[in-house]
Amino acid sequence: MIIVDRPELLVVGHVVRTTNAAETDPARAQLPGLWARAGSPGAFAHVPGRSDENLYAVLTDYESDHNGAYTQIVGVAVHTAARLPEGMVAIRVPGVPCMHLEVRGPLPQTLLDAWQYLWKHTESGATPARAFTTDLEVHHPGGADLYIAVRPSYEPPSS
Repeated sequence: MIIVDRPELLVVGHVVRTTNAAETDPARAQLPGLWARAGSPGAFAHVPGRSDENLYAVLTDYESDHNGAYTQIVGVAVHTAARLPEGMVAIRVPGVPCMHLEVRGPLPQTLLDAWQYLWKHTESGATPARAFTTDLEVHHPGGADLYIAVRPSYEPPSS
């Protein structure tokens, strides 16, 4: 895991509010439906100004930590969100220092493993500490990259 400065990004997509506890219960889980909607053919074909072909998951509005409620938006990166397609939201992902984890291998299991690693990192009090502000998953043909915001008190090593 390395610390990188994540650049600012604008994402347009579909949104749900959930908790990790709810996501373990198939009767209450919302993320599978969100991802099915986002992954359907042509789901973002009508979104103007796309910057690339990746899918992005933005996790934000954390109630507390990984045990509380949070908002997840799954969508695409755009240059501008002047005209939002019906039923979609836009979110500006701020550029901040982040832990960067590369997730390779069969999805979604390797992604779930990465998040469990992050939860253990948080619970152990390891540094850098998570900020619980806005986190980002970038899904691409090679797998996914996680960008987890860290608290401002963290000073990255000098190069």
